[in-house]
Amino acid sequence: MELGMRDFLKKCGGAAVIDGGFATELERHGVDLNDPLWSAKCLFTSPHLVRRVHLDYLDAGANIILTSSYQATIQGFEAKGFSKEEGETLLRRSVELAIEARDIYNDRCTKDSFDFIRDERHGSRPIIVAASVGSYGAYLADGSEYTGNYGDSVTVQTLKDFHRERVKILVDAGADLIAFETIPNKLDAQAYVELMEEEGIDTPAWFSFSCKDENNVASGDSILDCASIANSCRQVVAVGVNCTAPRFIHGLISSIKKVTTKPILVYPNSGETYNPDNNQWVKSSVEAEEDFVPYIGKWRYAGASLFGGCCRTTPKTIRGIAEAIYEKPHGKSI
Repeated sequence: MELGMRDFLKKCGGAAVIDGGFATELERHGVDLNDPLWSAKCLFTSPHLVRRVHLDYLDAGANIILTSSYQATIQGFEAKGFSKEEGETLLRRSVELAIEARDIYNDRCTKDSFDFIRDERHGSRPIIVAASVGSYGAYLADGSEYTGNYGDSVTVQTLKDFHRERVKILVDAGADLIAFETIPNKLDAQAYVELMEEEGIDTPAWFSFSCKDENNVASGDSILDCASIANSCRQVVAVGVNCTAPRFIHGLISSIKKVTTKPILVYPNSGETYNPDNNQWVKSSVEAEEDFVPYIGKWRYAGASLFGGCCRTTPKTIRGIAEAIYEKPHGKSI
């Protein structure tokens, strides 16, 4: 499976571009996401905007688009009044919308030969759909996805039972990869590993951890321990970090390299901190980091090979990343 990711990266020219903030773009289109389902709300209120955002990121140069299923769970849909069957349909729809966007984009590129000749990077290129799986804390919508503190009653078994049907539905819907995102602790990581092994899931996956500094994930667990758990799983084809301040990325890449030879992915946020009490992003007290594109070259030199953006990043960010990867050898250090 890891060879499959390496082959994909080779076809992309040695490095691949992940898309950027999804909710950020939906809000820019006027959607109110103050809802326990967050961006997954749009799967039933405005699926056309979900498809539109995917297309915007493809136009920006993304090789990997993540589905709008980060906060989509059967339990969450049922809490909104949907039946179990309707919730399953909405989960499948998240993958279908991304596949539709890829098909539309590829068809557009095929028809517009001028654009293909003018800019090969934005023409025919490898594009995969990654089904986004948020942590248990994302479902709780209480900020615990940023701390990893679920309380003593939540065990590995609890998490496996919670995610089991959800992951199977996303796989069956045709996703090319499962993106376990914003993982805040070892507990989630261990549950994902055991779940994939128990269910015999052969669809490749990546594990992406949310970190609070250069050495620890959000819960305080060591990134070395967490990355080691990911490395132990044959289905995991890449390991990395997301929704993490740009200033910590370089050190985290160095740490992850110590325990795995799998490709490393990084898609940081803008450096702001989320306050769950008022559902607002708070500016960092350190130097503004929202434009981290100049650091892509150094992060690649440090060992990462998949790059994108998380919360508060936009298609402009992703376009800058694509240009940095394909046109500039190295950037600033951070």
